[in-house]
Amino acid sequence: MMHARIFPAAVRVFVPATVSVLAAAVLVSGCGQAGEQAEPAAEAATTGRTPQFENEHVQVWKSVIAPNQPLAMHRHDNPRAIIALKGGTLTVVSDAGEQRDMTWETGRAYWLDADPPGELHGDVNRGSEPVEVIVVQLKGVGGGSDTP
Repeated sequence: MMHARIFPAAVRVFVPATVSVLAAAVLVSGCGQAGEQAEPAAEAATTGRTPQFENEHVQVWKSVIAPNQPLAMHRHDNPRAIIALKGGTLTVVSDAGEQRDMTWETGRAYWLDADPPGELHGDVNRGSEPVEVIVVQLKGVGGGSDTP
């Protein structure tokens, strides 16, 4: 059974806007121009972030984590929603060497709190297919800014 979380007023104000941005980001990422061909597999298999949208409330990007191409160490000072476009399991490795697996199901959305102060992590895809997610990170509610 899921339990409702009570969020600070700042988060409650941004949630409706975040839901709208999430829907738009997913639609935009899945749509192309008429006659546009699909990305070549080689381009789709490169790890990195692609900015999607940003305003004073949120920062939105698409992350692709290709097999055996980990994301550089980074942190998130603000909470964020993750929407899995192509799911999979990522091993999250902290700068202290601790590891935990996080599984994202295609088409599902997840909530992640801000990272603990001073902690960095990298994401490793040990699977055989790229993992692709849309990240919608709130601004100004976690106490700092995001460092990629």
